[in-house]
Amino acid sequence: MANFIEIKEATMIGEQDRVEELTREAIKQGVDAEQIIQDSFLSAMSIVGEKFGTGEIYIPEMLRAARAMKCGMEILRPLLVGDKAQTLDKVVIGTVKGDMHDIGKNLVGMMLEGSGFEIIDLGIDLPADKFVDAVKQHRPRFLAMSALLTTTMAQMKMVIDALQEAGLRQSVKVFVGGAPITQGFADEIQADGYALNAGQAAELMKRMLN
Repeated sequence: MANFIEIKEATMIGEQDRVEELTREAIKQGVDAEQIIQDSFLSAMSIVGEKFGTGEIYIPEMLRAARAMKCGMEILRPLLVGDKAQTLDKVVIGTVKGDMHDIGKNLVGMMLEGSGFEIIDLGIDLPADKFVDAVKQHRPRFLAMSALLTTTMAQMKMVIDALQEAGLRQSVKVFVGGAPITQGFADEIQADGYALNAGQAAELMKRMLN
């Protein structure tokens, strides 16, 4: 049977080719795609997230691991298509107006996708109305906003206010994150969730679904 530990370790160190090879081998052996995701990819990224949180690794290492996981997920995707059980819910994600940074946003998107969420990535430098339009169109369970600059943090409150004005605030759970964001700031703007890193964001959203 598949060597889940080997896939996990290759994912953690970002060996994309090895992850692809091992994932294809597991499929040939008839291993369930969900089992590969849970026992290898999510297990790997949980450890990577913890190490990132404690300063043992940095953004480049976390990105390599996330990209390796994404390579494996692309191989598994055809096996998951049409299986509604694999899609937990929709998440609209984007970086707020005035902010061009997307590394953190992309990491969160990859982690959430690997956890079974459908991701609608709006991109960067997004005014409040773009978030509101996306919530109207896609009806997601979650809206996740990222900001890396202290000067753009206020945009998050503007988005929440815009959702309130549009009558959509109660229909979506709002998550905020980024280097300058804290739990205190999230509470102040009345966001529903805050996570220190991508791994925590995925775990918190899954808990909130329950």
